[in-house]
Amino acid sequence: MSSESVKSFSSLETPGYVGFANLPNQVHRKSVKKGFEFTLMVVGESGLGKSTLVNSLFLTDLYPERVIPDVVEKQKQTVKLDASTVEIEERGVKLRLTVVDTPGFGDAIDNSDSFSAILEYIDEQYERFLRDESGLNRRNIVDNRIHCCFYFISPFGHGLKPLDIEFMKKLHSKVNIVPVIAKADCLTKKEIQRLKCRILQEIEENGIKIYPLPDCDSDEDEDYKEQVRQLKEAVPFAVCGATTLLEVKGRKVRGRLYPWGVVEVENPDHCDFIKLRTMLITHMQDLQEVTQEVHYENYRSERLAKGVKRNNGVAKDETDIVITDKDRILQEKEAELKRIQGELARMQEKIKAQQ
Repeated sequence: MSSESVKSFSSLETPGYVGFANLPNQVHRKSVKKGFEFTLMVVGESGLGKSTLVNSLFLTDLYPERVIPDVVEKQKQTVKLDASTVEIEERGVKLRLTVVDTPGFGDAIDNSDSFSAILEYIDEQYERFLRDESGLNRRNIVDNRIHCCFYFISPFGHGLKPLDIEFMKKLHSKVNIVPVIAKADCLTKKEIQRLKCRILQEIEENGIKIYPLPDCDSDEDEDYKEQVRQLKEAVPFAVCGATTLLEVKGRKVRGRLYPWGVVEVENPDHCDFIKLRTMLITHMQDLQEVTQEVHYENYRSERLAKGVKRNNGVAKDETDIVITDKDRILQEKEAELKRIQGELARMQEKIKAQQ
């Protein structure tokens, strides 16, 4: 290489500057190109406005063909899970949003078995992800694990019901729980504050672990620190949803019309809707990381521990999947290596014959 080319190349560099400060931009471009995945579960009794709230949060209609069962059908209905996926694009950023609804939860006379289907579904998604991770094609794994669960609490009681407490205690070690007080427009501000205090007290008394908003670093700007402080104070979020556009004083707002006035969904003085959406969007990455590093790792370690016990002769059942998958992968790789070696040997023989 000539001295001139070396000089022209080095002239582009700033003394004392390597260039790795550009790495965040590379990560950003790659993430935007790939898109993002997020799975949200909504749990609560019928009639608390779960579907309306989700549609309001993401400005889309996730349930265009939903049929609401009548009273007779509800008596016979069991808990089932309904997953709806929609691709949302905003300023070039794509989000594959999956919302898992739980119609039938808490509607029966005996709800003692109402959460087993939900727990099974969460475990199934972890199991599927574990199998995909242990498989051959790990590049295109679809992450359907539940990253966040909005648990809807009725505004008409005096706190948590026994079903709420029992369900959250079974769920908190598997998923990030965000408690939500539904239909907050039914209550006055004093009633909302009293109910929030009561719910937080019962959550603490029963040892329920809800999703903790991450603490701010000391070098964060003051606006962000204030935002996080307000979000922490708002838990549990008292919300109401609406997809109808109304005109109020010459401006269009989404809200609910009552004889005494309009409840504006996106007005922070009326409810915590904006705070809930800010929490979800601002901490979406953290929700995914906690799911990966805490809840999924707990499930994975338990599964592998069962596999070790099986190897020691303690148990032999369906937990063989992880071990046999690894054995199968090794066998396939060995077979592929032998095939390539055979082809190379044949090619070498042909070259020798031609010479």
